Amino acid sequence: MTIPKIHESEYRFCLIMWEHEPATAVELARLCRDQLGWKRTTTYTVIKRLGERGVLQNNNGIITSLVSKDAAQAYEIDVLVEKRFAGSLPAFIAAFTKHQNMSEEELSEVQRMIDRIRKGAPQ
Repeated sequence: MTIPKIHESEYRFCLIMWEHEPATAVELARLCRDQLGWKRTTTYTVIKRLGERGVLQNNNGIITSLVSKDAAQAYEIDVLVEKRFAGSLPAFIAAFTKHQNMSEEELSEVQRMIDRIRKGAPQ
């Protein structure tokens, strides 16, 4: 499945949608007003655009996602690694960790992920 491009402001909307779906357009407009400072018309425009691109569906005012948060994030990481690091995951990780102060707990979690990958277990 090809993931449609989700722009930054649309992604902020999607974070709210993913957390509350299924949700009415009215509820999402209220949440976007409270959390993003958007007008109702802005939210409805974003819903329309994301619906046209296949990110969500609007079924009689009930909004549900067609693209999951995990899929959208994975796609963005793939694009970033390909564009900025010539497709090299080790180069991406090296750049990411170079200026990060990772706790022992975070390092242990990353190590567990690597161990699961090596064993062929699902992420």
